[in-house]
Amino acid sequence: MKRIAPITFTRAEYSSFVPVLKALRDAPGFETQLLVSGTHLSPQFGNTVEQIEADGFPIADRIPMEIHSDTPEAVSRAVGLVMGGFAQSFARLKPDLLLLVGDRLELIAPATAALAARIPVAHISGGDLTEGAIDNQVRNAVTQMSHLHFVAMQEHADRLLRMGEESWRICVTGDPALDVLNEMRPVSREELAKSLGIELKPPLLVITFHPTTLGTATAAQEVSALLSALQPVGGTLIFTMPNADSEWKTIMTQLTDFAAHHPSAQLYPSLGQLRYYSLLKHADVMVGNSSSGIWESPSFKIPAVNIGDRQRGRFRARNIIDVPCDSEKIHAGIARALSPQFRSSLAGLVNPFGDGGAARRIVDVLKRDFDPRSLLAKTSPV
Repeated sequence: MKRIAPITFTRAEYSSFVPVLKALRDAPGFETQLLVSGTHLSPQFGNTVEQIEADGFPIADRIPMEIHSDTPEAVSRAVGLVMGGFAQSFARLKPDLLLLVGDRLELIAPATAALAARIPVAHISGGDLTEGAIDNQVRNAVTQMSHLHFVAMQEHADRLLRMGEESWRICVTGDPALDVLNEMRPVSREELAKSLGIELKPPLLVITFHPTTLGTATAAQEVSALLSALQPVGGTLIFTMPNADSEWKTIMTQLTDFAAHHPSAQLYPSLGQLRYYSLLKHADVMVGNSSSGIWESPSFKIPAVNIGDRQRGRFRARNIIDVPCDSEKIHAGIARALSPQFRSSLAGLVNPFGDGGAARRIVDVLKRDFDPRSLLAKTSPV
């Protein structure tokens, strides 16, 4: 049995893991050792470990991570401390291969612990580009520390080749988070409204705003511009939680205050996969700087107003409206997104990041018989 250890810190990367976890469960020859850490274990972020349990995936270990403070010092300390937790977990479970998703700073911890323990790492979503956030450097660092790469598109594979990765290590699979959309049946607008406990008056906006991490403006300034732009919009505003990055508490404080003074605005620590995708199904527009606006919104053929530089460099489908972090420009972008002309222009839109078969392709590669020494020994570019 191959012992595969997927590691999840947040609700976002768990969405990518769900199809892979199902495919591993259904394939003979695998023992899945799911490791859960980060915001999954935090009541403030919705205790999303409960969703993992409800989905029926056994958890091999829970590795607590400090996320009580949002200063750069606290974030660095948390990553350093959780590395020790992963080292202890690896020593006990003895996985044959780790499976990581994405580009969050926390990934440095298990990747480093695996490097010391000589455990190969497979990485999903390498080769992407986000020049406006530290995620870009993290993603590239994890690429260098990984031994197999499952990427969303050929453009990402080409970038890894230019970084010196060997072609046999790279497989273009698509984004596994999109696999779910082929199977999931979104709930009706009426059922969704009942579940959320709010009337979904049009226009329905889904808003997610994360710390930029490399911006020149503070999080307070950026969120103030966003909320000022939303003031005259009307309709229903559904906010989701920011990531646990530096200054996340500043964003949370402002969003909480805004929602308290606007009955049509609601802030949710966690919606769960079904409610979130159902929300995108019925939404009129996405607003914010989340990767979900880039990667997932094309599948729903909805406009996405992308604010600021956080997603700079990423490939865009034609539903993306880029605006600077300026209240007037954000409002103008939302007005354009809500126009019938723009919405009708999205007919026939195809998501460029995947076709729904990523998990199957990933597991097919993991089935191969790899010599651990050949996986761990990486050649360097000339």
